[in-house]
Amino acid sequence: QVELVESGGGLVQPGGSLRLSCAASGPTFNAYAMGWFRQAPGKEREFVAAITGFGLTIEYKDSVRGRFTISRDNAKNTAFLEMKSLKPEDTAVYYCSASRSFPEVVAGRPDNDWGRGTQVTVSE
Repeated sequence: QVELVESGGGLVQPGGSLRLSCAASGPTFNAYAMGWFRQAPGKEREFVAAITGFGLTIEYKDSVRGRFTISRDNAKNTAFLEMKSLKPEDTAVYYCSASRSFPEVVAGRPDNDWGRGTQVTVSE
């Protein structure tokens, strides 16, 4: 099991940028695929991006591809989500997730490891 703590959320104007971090503790970090999900008010949690243990495979939600970049620093046990050209519809609580299985991270299985989330608000 991996303990995950997100940080870096906040209030930003449309067109702005934020960088989210997900600090992990527990067994070998590079054994875990990492993912980012988000949940807007009144909506279900949705997949945003995922990355394999050594970063060889990455997937994005279509609406964020080209604006968001997922990465990881295995030496620091941390995953990142760089968000640019933010839009009001990106407003949500952002969660990071971990699993030894990349498909299971992408699927957002409830039994994956999850952080508590960080709020991102895009507004004037």
